[in-house]
Amino acid sequence: MRRAHDVVAVRQAEAAAMAELPDGALMQRAAAGLAVTCGRLLGRVFGANIALLVGSGDNGGDALFAGALLARRGAAVSAVLLGDRAHERGLAALRAAGGRVRDPAVLADADLVIDGITGIGGRGGLRDGAIAALAQIAPAAFVVSVDVPSGVDADTGEVPGAAVRADVTVTFGTWKPGLFIDPGASYAGVAECIDIGLRPYLATPTLSALHGSDVGRLLPRPGAESDKYRRGVLGLVAGSKTYTGAAILATGGALRTGLGMVRVASVAHPAELVRARWPEAVVTVLPDDGSGVLDVGRVQAWAIGPGIGTDDAAKSLVSQVLSADVPVIVDADALTVLSCDTRLLAGRMAPTVLTPHAGELARLLGLDPDARPDIEARRLYYARAAVAELGVTVLLKGSTTVVCSPVGLTRVNPTGTPWLASAGTGDVLSGMTGALLAGGLSAFDAASCAAYLHGSAARYAAGRTGRDAPIVASDVIDAIPFALAGFSSSGEIDG
Repeated sequence: MRRAHDVVAVRQAEAAAMAELPDGALMQRAAAGLAVTCGRLLGRVFGANIALLVGSGDNGGDALFAGALLARRGAAVSAVLLGDRAHERGLAALRAAGGRVRDPAVLADADLVIDGITGIGGRGGLRDGAIAALAQIAPAAFVVSVDVPSGVDADTGEVPGAAVRADVTVTFGTWKPGLFIDPGASYAGVAECIDIGLRPYLATPTLSALHGSDVGRLLPRPGAESDKYRRGVLGLVAGSKTYTGAAILATGGALRTGLGMVRVASVAHPAELVRARWPEAVVTVLPDDGSGVLDVGRVQAWAIGPGIGTDDAAKSLVSQVLSADVPVIVDADALTVLSCDTRLLAGRMAPTVLTPHAGELARLLGLDPDARPDIEARRLYYARAAVAELGVTVLLKGSTTVVCSPVGLTRVNPTGTPWLASAGTGDVLSGMTGALLAGGLSAFDAASCAAYLHGSAARYAAGRTGRDAPIVASDVIDAIPFALAGFSSSGEIDG
């Protein structure tokens, strides 16, 4: 599991470590790791042209000391000073190694540029001088950011203005949340974390990202004494006269994820389609008014929403399911129903998972529909705001899926592919999450493991021909067993 810490926690750990280490030891460790990464990217350091973008803070110092190490290996290293001051010892070390301070024109000839402009303490977009300097970087040059790309908020991944787009980001001591969350993650390129000795001093992580081995340990697996009831029974309410495919897709996602039984409750036409496609499902035909859904039989969890519509019958279905004393996942149309009356959540004691995209979250929070771009730009903030307001686990879908729990835990999902932006893939995720809830996982674990598995299956499906190919929701269902086969307590499929 990759764990990320916010800036306050990192600063506290650095202070504790520096109190016990020789002066400058942490910066020297960081600079050494940065220099090694730069050398690996270049392949040959001797004779390379390297430019440093140096701000006023410690990240500028890291860049200067790394530049000094590279200069000693025969690189021509130039520093472009963009702050009102520079790290004095770092600048002296660079000059002693043969490096020089030059104007931004040197960037046009650089093979590699090290971004040490702002780092984790930066807030807001880059200033005009930095923006002008970035414009002079040669298109073929490698750009390596120190800790986080300058202009990216280290705690949230927000990008409020101009920012550096790195090919590689080298972060120190621990991961930073902004490296995991879009839009900031998309600016970071390939990120790697260098151990500089902070781990003994770090507090509780701000958020984490699962590895495949973590998912393998969490997934419920049948034992010798298992039967279909012990493995978990999911009640799935999906589909309508208008949206018939949603029930088929959600059922497939649930069955392929591995549980004992799926009880599907739907109106006549989608119910018959589910019977034809998935004979393994136990299907109940509901009356058109949506009554009697809780009479389908005993279940360990409910999933409701894909394709049910938003009419009075749908409202009745959502109300009934949320009155049950078992875990519930609420998705798609059921979220729209819930957004009209969030009091339906009042009094629920059993775990509840909401799985909105940005538009659905805007409705749940009572925001203007135009808030969707802001939600996508500030994913962590809005996911946590929804948890605080509604008191449930929230899985915010998007280019970075964020899962937040009512007890303050946060995970981000590292798997997936842009091909998942396709009709029906969310219905598959609903069934998968419901299956894991029915299998006994907590709401937080079920949501984050389902997201990981969903993304892994999509990657497998998209790459099945040896190239990144378009996929549809049914492809994701078919790929789930192959993704599951890759998970174990010792092996992992990672994003």
